[in-house]
Amino acid sequence: MNELVSIFKALSDETRLRIVKLLEQGELCVCDLVAALGMVQPKVSFHLSVLKEAGFITDRKQGRWIHYRLDDSDMMRRMLLLSVCERISDGAAAEDRKRLSRFLLKKRPQVSVVDLRAGMKESHGR
Repeated sequence: MNELVSIFKALSDETRLRIVKLLEQGELCVCDLVAALGMVQPKVSFHLSVLKEAGFITDRKQGRWIHYRLDDSDMMRRMLLLSVCERISDGAAAEDRKRLSRFLLKKRPQVSVVDLRAGMKESHGR
């Protein structure tokens, strides 16, 4: 009975459903979810812990980062999750995806091109 309560508790919150919609796109770290949802990290972490306790998501640690993804190991949970998520407003989910995309673009490492030949000419000319 406690497992069932945990499952329905996890699905009863709009923020948790928004997190699930974002994780449908693939694995994300907490910082990605914070940026996408526009919420503070402790609040997002709380919602992630509820989803994890209910068996909807799993995590893996990489260095100091924790990455979350949907847990596909239990088909009944996955089907329930898909059914509920189909009914989520596309407006909120679209805004979350936009914020996530902007954040991920900023997060990408910047590449600089340096012309080493110019420096070599200067050093050879002296």
